[in-house]
Amino acid sequence: MDMQSAGQALIRPGQLLVDRGATSAAGRWTQAVAEADGVCVLRLTPGVDPCELALDLRGRGHRASPNHVFAGQPLFFGGPASRPFPAEPVPFRPGEERSPVVVGLLDTGVAPHAWWSRAEWYGELGKEAADASTGNQAGHGTFIAGLLVRRAPGVALKVCRVLDGDGLGDEAGIVRALHRLRSAPRPVGVLNLSFGGHTFDDQPPPMLADALGALPDTVAVACAGNTACDRPFWPAALPSVIGVGALDAGEEHRSPFSAHGPWVDACARGEWLASSYPGFEGYATWSGTSFATALVAGAVAALAREAPATEAAGQILAGDRQIPDLGVVVPASL
Repeated sequence: MDMQSAGQALIRPGQLLVDRGATSAAGRWTQAVAEADGVCVLRLTPGVDPCELALDLRGRGHRASPNHVFAGQPLFFGGPASRPFPAEPVPFRPGEERSPVVVGLLDTGVAPHAWWSRAEWYGELGKEAADASTGNQAGHGTFIAGLLVRRAPGVALKVCRVLDGDGLGDEAGIVRALHRLRSAPRPVGVLNLSFGGHTFDDQPPPMLADALGALPDTVAVACAGNTACDRPFWPAALPSVIGVGALDAGEEHRSPFSAHGPWVDACARGEWLASSYPGFEGYATWSGTSFATALVAGAVAALAREAPATEAAGQILAGDRQIPDLGVVVPASL
């Protein structure tokens, strides 16, 4: 993936995301414009700094951002053992009762597995939603899918592949996927966003914030990151998003790799979780805030069977047990 470091954040070099109104304002620095699914991507003239230009355009009232690179489990920022390990088969029998809730899973895609081989939602997936077959993070989406269907039996998954096999994607691809979800046949009640990253100026990424804001009835749940620090990690740190940190296997203490801070809203077990996986005869254990996020998203989806997702999220966040800089504790209940 072509990327560079800018202000301790990863960006696509020579690319800028803007709203339509900013394209003319940035015209003198632009070689080409690609507009699709709600976002304009400008390819800049060589030598133009996308971060400096973004700040200039914002100062003139436009929405602009470098095309930030986001990661599923942020290997570039440290973290736990970065690979899954083989596990014994996990007992799970998909229930016959269908839930009305749709969970949007933006990740590496989903691979075939016995847990959903007969599920209607899986039969509707196209090749573009298949889990990446190679790379350090291949299987990330499949693992998360298993956590979701166990925590909220009967839910339908709406799968969008926005990360490659190394767990990497960019802001433009994510914004486009969110834009397409607005016209999905069935409304998405909960979004699982087990990816993220830093921004060059530690401010909210405006294009991503706008895309999530355009889904007001959808509860977005995102990982706080495996950075072991309190630097804001996006999209988890957005006020409209439930940012999730990780607890140890005993669900008592913060995992040493988990990000933390006042912008983290909830936490769940994130160490040595077992779930579905496309290798190792179908099952693996893995650690990270990515997977704590799936437990919280699944908890919201389970409650949303009986109430709107936004109300279900409010019930979750009103839990009695709180940990400073990690938010409310959400039991795994798998």
